Amino acid sequence: QVQLVESGGGLVQPGGSLRLSCAVSGSIFSISTRGWYRQVPGKQRELVATILSSGTTNYANSVKGRFTISRDIAKNTVYLQMNSLKPEDTAVYYCNILQGGLNYWGKGTLVTVSS
Repeated sequence: QVQLVESGGGLVQPGGSLRLSCAVSGSIFSISTRGWYRQVPGKQRELVATILSSGTTNYANSVKGRFTISRDIAKNTVYLQMNSLKPEDTAVYYCNILQGGLNYWGKGTLVTVSS
């Protein structure tokens, strides 16, 4: 059993910043990929950023240069630093890990970018 709990979402003005956190607990033995996804009502969930066990990162084109994914392995936590936020970044953000060929998801945290 693996649990993921996101935090750090909220309301922010355009141009502002937020830092999302994802605490991972339970039967953790070998996480190959950690990532953040987002979803807007009526649309498919989309990749935001991933970080491999090697430390290699990957970003959606829409967030490159603005968002940074990182991890603290000792704390079993994944972060997403979001800068220069835009209204189109408004979505529910989900944490994801891939372990043993299985995907695990958190329940999501809402980010609203609005003036």
